[in-house]
Amino acid sequence: MKISPTDRLRIGVAAAALIAIAVPAIGQDVPESLLPPGFGDAPAATPTPRPSGSAVPGGPILAPPAPIVQPLPGVPGALPTPTPTPSASTVPIDAAALRQYELPDFARRSLNNIGIAGQGSDFARDAFGAADGPWLERIMRALDAPVASRWVSIALRRALVADLDTPTGVDGADFAAERAWLLVRMGEAPAARALVQSVDLDNYTPKLYQIAMQSLLATGDPGGLCPLVQPAMRVSNERGWRLANAVCLGLSGQPREAGRIVDQARRQAPGGGAIDVALAEKLVGKGAQGRRAATIEWDGVDRLTAWRYGMAAASATPVPPAMFDGVGPQVRYWHATAPQFAPNVRLTDGEFAAAQGVLSSEALVDLYAQLLADEDASSSQSALATDLRTAFTGSDDARLAVLRQFWEPAATSPLGHARRVLTARAAAMIAPVADHVADADSLIASMLTAGLDLPALRWRSVVPVGSDGWAMLALADPMGRSVAVGAVSDYAGQNGRKGQLLFAGLAGLGRLPQDQVQGLARDLNVAIGARNAWTDAIDRSGVRGEAGTVLLLAATGMQTRDWRGVSPVALFHIVAALRAAGREGEARMIAAEAIARS
Repeated sequence: MKISPTDRLRIGVAAAALIAIAVPAIGQDVPESLLPPGFGDAPAATPTPRPSGSAVPGGPILAPPAPIVQPLPGVPGALPTPTPTPSASTVPIDAAALRQYELPDFARRSLNNIGIAGQGSDFARDAFGAADGPWLERIMRALDAPVASRWVSIALRRALVADLDTPTGVDGADFAAERAWLLVRMGEAPAARALVQSVDLDNYTPKLYQIAMQSLLATGDPGGLCPLVQPAMRVSNERGWRLANAVCLGLSGQPREAGRIVDQARRQAPGGGAIDVALAEKLVGKGAQGRRAATIEWDGVDRLTAWRYGMAAASATPVPPAMFDGVGPQVRYWHATAPQFAPNVRLTDGEFAAAQGVLSSEALVDLYAQLLADEDASSSQSALATDLRTAFTGSDDARLAVLRQFWEPAATSPLGHARRVLTARAAAMIAPVADHVADADSLIASMLTAGLDLPALRWRSVVPVGSDGWAMLALADPMGRSVAVGAVSDYAGQNGRKGQLLFAGLAGLGRLPQDQVQGLARDLNVAIGARNAWTDAIDRSGVRGEAGTVLLLAATGMQTRDWRGVSPVALFHIVAALRAAGREGEARMIAAEAIARS
């Protein structure tokens, strides 16, 4: 049907009327905003001047709007003269009130107990007991880390990061600094950084400023230095803080002031310090509006320092592998945990870190898995990653074939131990049957590196008495079953050193007949009755239940790079003291590790 022009006019007028009626209703149905006032609101509409004539025929005639004249700045008479408004005199803000506003009392952290583990820690707050604070500090400062035992390192790290009471005779911030400094030397850089950052800034001491810089450099975190720079420069004239100030200014969008500090530092830098300034300048150039470019040349640099490593890690600048040869192994552990470096670059150091306990078995497996997606990984690295996947997904025979290849390096070497850490969970998937008994010793050793004692115990009825696997299970058994003295003597007849360690571990765990311990000690030439200041201290701490002190003293008794330097007597006292202090789990793993790595 055709619509006439008259009908079209009528329909249009009706539609306009409906729209006009509907607008208020639609406005009423708009849902209420959940945002605070001022957030997400559209800016207020600016009234638009109407034309001189009425928009609606027959409507009122509006006067033409006045022209808008925007006055120009600097033209006399263009802007009105502002008139000051009377107001009350400014009252100075009370410093205490300002401090309360910045950090209220309920948010402040006490120096009486410091730690980062919180409720997740299994260490009591009095893990150091009544030990004298300065004495504990001297032990921590003198400790030559890393130590021989992977499990001692793991347990000591857990103790150092636990929420612990500050011992008597020391400042809480200073004691936190000593704990963090030991963690840095152990290679536990992320834990050290978290510990220094658990202290409120207004409680920092000169010692804590110094250790905080070391911890943040070890993690390649220059941004973490920025809140510390200004207060630290009031108590320290160290050149590192001045360069850190330049980096922080550059990162905060002040490149001109940062460049002035860098240029001054370059003029004052000694002959070998040019690399320090260049690394700082590279970070300055990465800030907002940064226009500086620095080329890092390692030629002529004689050594790697914490500053050089930290600044290089912060800017993802590769450090020549030869530079790591002149530093302690802990720097390799820092490198292993630095995510800014590619997996293929970190793999070797990651394995060393896993052997020491800095990386867990799962973390090392994850690092290997990343190689499959790393385009820069070498063919050998990609092949290792593929083999590891087979170890987790193949049949038992295929798994064992791959595992034997991973275990080719000797278990006494860091690489050999790392490969056993890597394959711990794959080893736990192998069925404990007689057909696999030839690999039982390696399978059990691998599982126990990750604390998988229950999967390892499935082999108890398979391994022959007198084998290394049998000895490790006798020590790792959580049921605490006794072992016959004759079996220990027979085992010692095959390997005197391992026999001494087995005896020391079993005696410390209380798994030998008490009336035969002294006689067997004489037969195996293990002088467990000998006394000195160290044995007295660790035994006393164990009886008192001071697990933190026991672990510090345990690490002191293992200040050697491998298990060949650990005496059976030291192992006996370490295991016995840990057991007395309620840490039998760590005691069992340490004793079993002695057999696996000797």
